[in-house]
Amino acid sequence: MTATLHEVASILNRADRVLFITGAGISADSGMPTYRGVGGLYDDRDTEEGMGIEIALSGQMFEERPELTWKYLMQIGSACVGAKPNSAHRYIAALEQEKPDVHVMTQNVDGLHRRAGSDNLLEVHGNIYELYCTDCRRHYTSGEILDDYSGSGELPPRCGECNAVVRPNIVLFGEVLPPNVTEGLGRFSMMNFEMIFVVGSTAVFPYISCPVMEAAGRGIPTVEVNPVETEISQVTRYQLRMGAADAMMAIDDATR
Repeated sequence: MTATLHEVASILNRADRVLFITGAGISADSGMPTYRGVGGLYDDRDTEEGMGIEIALSGQMFEERPELTWKYLMQIGSACVGAKPNSAHRYIAALEQEKPDVHVMTQNVDGLHRRAGSDNLLEVHGNIYELYCTDCRRHYTSGEILDDYSGSGELPPRCGECNAVVRPNIVLFGEVLPPNVTEGLGRFSMMNFEMIFVVGSTAVFPYISCPVMEAAGRGIPTVEVNPVETEISQVTRYQLRMGAADAMMAIDDATR
C-alpha cells in the first residue's frame, strides 16, 4: 500500500490535467450514508409504502404522486444540509488552485464539492439545493421555499408565482441526463487528462465508467479509491483500499 501511495503521489505531482470522479463514498466521512438511492442515500429495505426507493424517487412517481417522492427527497435534503465538506473534498478543491486543470465529476447531489471550493465541477445528477417550478420554471433555492429541508411546510412545495409543483434540480430514477451535463461529459472526453481518480464510486453508470475505461485503454494512470472492490477495480491501474478522506490525506503527505 505504501509503495502504491508513493507511486500515485509521484504521478500526481507531475500531472497538470487531473479528473476526479466521485460518488457517495467521498461524503461518508461527512456523515452521509453510502447506500443506494439518489446520491447514495437509502438502503436496501423498501419504503413505508412497500416499494423500492428507486420507484419512490423516480420521475414517473414524481409525476403521479409528487407528495410521495418529496417525502423521501426531504430525508435526503435533511441529510445533505447537516453534512459539511471533509478533508477529501477540501484536498481536491485545493489541488484545483495549485494545478492548471483539475476537474471534478460527481454523482452526488449533496453540494459538498461546491461548498469545499471546487469550481471546475460537473454535478452529473444535479444539486438538491437548487429547485425550480415545473410549470413557469422559476428558480428557487432550498432556503427560499423549504427552509433548507427543515421538514416544515406542506408537501409537495408549490411555486409562489403560479402554484405549480416545485422540484429539486436533480436527476430522478428513469430520467435522462440534462443537456448541460451531456455537454460537460463531452468536453471531458476531449480534455486529454493525464490522470483519473475514481473516489468512493462503484461506477455502475456507463457515463461514469466510460471515461475510466477509455483512459485505461490509452495507458493513462487511473486510481480507484474505495475500501471495497468494485466493477471498476479490474480496469484501474492502482487501487487504494481506503476511505476517501484517509486516502486523500495520505496522498497529500506522500506528495510533500
